Amino acid sequence: MPRTKFQTLTEQMFYILLCLKYECCGTDIMEKVRQITNGRIILGPGTLYNLLEQFVYEEIITETKVEGRRRSYILTDKGKDILKNEYNRIQKQADDYKKIFGEEK
Repeated sequence: MPRTKFQTLTEQMFYILLCLKYECCGTDIMEKVRQITNGRIILGPGTLYNLLEQFVYEEIITETKVEGRRRSYILTDKGKDILKNEYNRIQKQADDYKKIFGEEK
């Protein structure tokens, strides 16, 4: 059985959606992801804009404003649910790790 699209998220997807709690544009998202992750994740424009297009199509985010080529987006309720489900999934993975390895880091 094929996996439902966006049932799980890549790190890039997770951080893009995380940034869209508040309205922002693509260049702001790239900078916020870099800041949040201390440079661990760098989004290229091709990856970012491809994912933004898919998220809009799937109604995970909505376009809020267009100013020339600059487009702004924000999470929809569906997007918030997907992000929360992914957080819960990651948390369960961390809990499973702790069960096996204890509190080691």
